[in-house]
Amino acid sequence: MKSRTITASLLTAMLLASCAAGRYEKSERGITVNIAAETENSVRKVRLQVIDDKIIRVSATPDKKFSSDTSLVVIPPRANVEYTIAETDSTVSLSTSQLTATVSFSTGDVKFYNKDGRLIVAEADGGREFSPIEVEGTKGYTVRQVFESLDKEEGIYGLGQHQSDEFNYKGKNEELFQYNTKVSVPFIVSTDNYGILWDSYSLCRFGNPEPYKQLGQVFKLYDKDGKEGALTGTYVPAKAEEPTIVQREDSIYFEHLIRKELKHVVNLPQDFNYQGSHVTYEGEIEPSESGEFKFILYYSGYMSVFIDGKEVVPERWRTAWNPNSYKFSVNLEAGKRVPVKIQWEPNGAVAYCGLRVYSPVDDKEQMQMSWWGEMQSQIDYYFIYGEDMDDVIHGYRTLTGKAPMMAKWVMGYWQSREKYNTSDEVLSTFAEFRRRGIPIDNIVIDWLHWKQDSWGSHEFDPERFPDPKGMVDSIHNMNGRVMISVWPKFYVTTEHYKEFDKNGWMYQLPVKDSIRDWVGPGYLSSFYDAYSPDARKLFWKQIEDHYVPVGMDAWWMDASEPNIRDCTDLQYRKDLITPTALGPSTKYFNAYGLMNADAIYNGQRGINDNRVFLLTRSGFAGQQRYSTATWSGDIATRWEDMKAQISAGLNFAASGIPWWSMDIGGFCVEDRFVAAAAEFDKTGRETPDMKEWRELNTRWYQFGAFAPMFRAHGQWPYREIFNIAPENHPAYKSVVYYTNLRYDLMPYIYSLAAKTHFDDYTIMRPMVMDFTADKATRNIGDQYMFGPSLLVAPVYTYGATSREVYFPEGADWYDFYTGKEINGGQTLKVAAPYERIPLFVRSGSIIPFGPAMQWSAEKPADMINLYVYAGEDGKFVLYEDENTNYNYEKGQYAMIPFSWNDETSTLTIGKRAGQYPGMLRNRKFNIIKVSEKTPVGYGRDKKGVVVAYNGEAKNVKL
Repeated sequence: MKSRTITASLLTAMLLASCAAGRYEKSERGITVNIAAETENSVRKVRLQVIDDKIIRVSATPDKKFSSDTSLVVIPPRANVEYTIAETDSTVSLSTSQLTATVSFSTGDVKFYNKDGRLIVAEADGGREFSPIEVEGTKGYTVRQVFESLDKEEGIYGLGQHQSDEFNYKGKNEELFQYNTKVSVPFIVSTDNYGILWDSYSLCRFGNPEPYKQLGQVFKLYDKDGKEGALTGTYVPAKAEEPTIVQREDSIYFEHLIRKELKHVVNLPQDFNYQGSHVTYEGEIEPSESGEFKFILYYSGYMSVFIDGKEVVPERWRTAWNPNSYKFSVNLEAGKRVPVKIQWEPNGAVAYCGLRVYSPVDDKEQMQMSWWGEMQSQIDYYFIYGEDMDDVIHGYRTLTGKAPMMAKWVMGYWQSREKYNTSDEVLSTFAEFRRRGIPIDNIVIDWLHWKQDSWGSHEFDPERFPDPKGMVDSIHNMNGRVMISVWPKFYVTTEHYKEFDKNGWMYQLPVKDSIRDWVGPGYLSSFYDAYSPDARKLFWKQIEDHYVPVGMDAWWMDASEPNIRDCTDLQYRKDLITPTALGPSTKYFNAYGLMNADAIYNGQRGINDNRVFLLTRSGFAGQQRYSTATWSGDIATRWEDMKAQISAGLNFAASGIPWWSMDIGGFCVEDRFVAAAAEFDKTGRETPDMKEWRELNTRWYQFGAFAPMFRAHGQWPYREIFNIAPENHPAYKSVVYYTNLRYDLMPYIYSLAAKTHFDDYTIMRPMVMDFTADKATRNIGDQYMFGPSLLVAPVYTYGATSREVYFPEGADWYDFYTGKEINGGQTLKVAAPYERIPLFVRSGSIIPFGPAMQWSAEKPADMINLYVYAGEDGKFVLYEDENTNYNYEKGQYAMIPFSWNDETSTLTIGKRAGQYPGMLRNRKFNIIKVSEKTPVGYGRDKKGVVVAYNGEAKNVKL
């Protein structure tokens, strides 16, 4: 088979022959391959476009030409990249210096190879599907693209942040839509050092392209009396005088409110009081085939599931107004009837539950990577290759935008609660932190700081907040910052609503269907259309006019999914926000949070030089470019929810968006904890539930101290540590210790923030990112690296005083508190006393610790305790700038490089590079070496070798 290579500069001479054959043609930045379509909806054109040496865009369409849609996610590439084209009888290939993509002339399937010719990943034969769809007069396609599974041991991570406590998505299924606690990002990164950005804004599915099915669609159902066709539902009310309801249920699908009534749950008995009730669904299921059945449980209140006599879902809880989903699998045998039982305590006046299932899928098919999109103009994805997983994320941010430098105070401690109802509460709370000497940088003013009937006015209630600017000035005078809650929601009576509405920038159906919220008597409202550039400008203008003069420092963008109404089906959620300025919401459903963040970021950048900070409940690909952090939503105050945040945060980080936070302690509180706090306030007695509440918060604060953002928030009981436990309590002591440690680590954390901006680094790191070759790390989602040096192992079990930790191969490890060395490549049960989180340091680490501080910029770090952990060579770069402005974009910053030579036991402090106004020109380093022979635990007052430094390089023998 003859092959010929054509350089881009010589392409013109050969192009006519190929064009005459009609097989491919040169297009912008690459080639377009023409495919003989087998059917009307088969692929006709496949286009490869070179973005850079390691990134290739793939587009495919059954139409005669490609869509002219502009990507909402991808920033247009700036420079052309050299590439070559090679043709055989059956394929055409496009090659850069690092990557080759080959297209089959007969099928249009694409394969990707590295520069050495190794196949990285390939589209599956016949794995591309198009089905026409038309919504609101706009035509498009429901699409699917399948990739072959070349490596069964591959690890796949990303997809945003989900709550089922899944980590490695190889062979898994995930629906990608936005909802409170669920943040969907259509990007994955693989241990085979590639990533795929699926450029779609609609409902998507990773894995199985079908929706989950009702039990009766997959199994024969039998009630508890053995009668075929349904399970038995028994509804026992809290009050004995009320009747028990027993009825047959052909499905367990009580997940959504009736659309327009918005008060009844579809399929549940309506004349029944669910508060305090007990509900049981029981009977038998009989599968028609053998294999692994994958279930998804939708639950509110307390719920457990038993199949074949085994508790497959131990008790879980969620508040009634914000249900959660949880996935589990069970192997079943064809024709064998097994008992099933669901025990449910709804724990609310309104109740939701559901149990749906996927039938077994052939293992080869399940292990393939599949992307499905509900409505797109065409198939569009970006293939990204890298030297390692960090390099892949670098490619992702090359496409979607770099993460700006966050202000230094963002990395300090944030205090919040639902909610501070008066300015006195705000000021007294912040002042109490200062009085007690507990470090803090920020306090948050949550929703309903406005008059009850004025959501969207951006005006403070003058009775509760008589002097908003004076309040904010007072916080500033205490060296703090203030973040304000700003929703894209407006009551119809507000002037701001009317200003949007007259321009056609408010969604109309919420008003037409009279959707009223939960405040007071219930007020009528809607959300603005963030897909309109002019509407975004108006949104910012209203904020600029009302909140900027008050002096607000940061913006809390709540409900940015957008969440117009909880607990409705997806179709109605789409109906509530359509049409958008760009087209039907079916096509643009998932990108609202990205558009909304654009409004604030670009708005503030236009008026001052203060670094923008947004905290948003939803996120999407590219959101990092708007200086945005995302938090994990209104999660529950349960141990299993705390554990789920670890894998959720790690996958969000692997999705390329580095700034993430969670409500430390959980947002939605179990009744028993509320009662325990009330009992303690009344009597001072620590009940068993109060004891657990304190331990839960302690463990969560310990975990939160090593998240990109360190932030407590939630419903009552109050979340300030002095309201959780008294000073002599181990909970109080531990939380204060880790808050102080967070500030001690500020030089390390701020330097990592700079590395995140300049080098596209990831701060909160799955173990697999740094130890990809160690396959034991591929399914470890409950411990992680915080930067290059710290291994963090949160404790998420009540009463636990130890836990297992895996220490990867390729490094040795030191106990942070004792300095004792641990060899890599083993799993150990380590001590985890109440007041301590297991924390370890990688050999070769260089960690700068700053002075004790009450806020992030209280004093210059003129003495840095520099801990050097021997055992291998190491490097670190200390970064410093002005902390709050954008002068770093002009090159005004300084870096001090450190390198450790383990063989010669020499630390080199390099020459300082760069400068900025107010830079500390002279300082001291207190250098403390930790080794197997000289174990040293961390302490502020440990003595080492003190070295004066004036910016010139020097070597220090240790």
